[in-house]
Amino acid sequence: MAAQQDLVSGAHFAFTNRWGGVSAAPYEQLNLGGAVGDDPEAVLRNRELVAKSLGFDPERVVWMNQVHGKDVAVVDGPWDSASEIPSVDGVVSARRGLVLAVLTADCTPVLLADPVSSVIGAAHAGRPGMVAGVVPEAVAAMVELGAEPGRIIARTGPAVCGRCYEVPDAMRAEVAAVEPAAYAETSWGTPAVDVTAGVRAQLERLGVGDFAGSDVCTRESADHFSYRRDRTTGRLASYIWLD
Repeated sequence: MAAQQDLVSGAHFAFTNRWGGVSAAPYEQLNLGGAVGDDPEAVLRNRELVAKSLGFDPERVVWMNQVHGKDVAVVDGPWDSASEIPSVDGVVSARRGLVLAVLTADCTPVLLADPVSSVIGAAHAGRPGMVAGVVPEAVAAMVELGAEPGRIIARTGPAVCGRCYEVPDAMRAEVAAVEPAAYAETSWGTPAVDVTAGVRAQLERLGVGDFAGSDVCTRESADHFSYRRDRTTGRLASYIWLD
């Protein structure tokens, strides 16, 4: 069910694919997003199935109301109700026992951990969020909690690649003016943006050296949800937690 799970120095990084859940088409099968039109009961069941497969309590997962911005929340526990979930694109915590989650269907999920200080972070980096600086904001919030950039382990999950993320030439120029590493070209020769490359460059400038990214392009992979490919579709989840 989980497409990938890595354990590094006591930090768990997990990324789902679209299979093994109970959602009907067009959200089949393992949709984990609660705001895409799927049956809420199916989403809840899918979240429980993933938690069971990965070995954590689904009630300990911290979700976000993602809005393509750069705001980051510091959390000590799960939200008491869905109405309390803030509109942020990053969460960080120094509380062991919590699981931080990111929902995506082409955007880049960014998972961060400093096991020495027991500080973790998760960020939703779409094109607007990457340009706005949500990942540097998340790292800064982690540092406030005692993390050190040189100790942070960073992992990014399945996302649309630079060969597939076509944008207008003016948009590519605007993005590249902020983050040159995101400048890209599609496999068919048109302007593109590589969000994951931009995230990696931002992390490197901050001193985060332990970085690994997924080789899965969501638009190309039938095993993953892709908004750019299908429009009406489900959401993948990426999870970070500490032993």
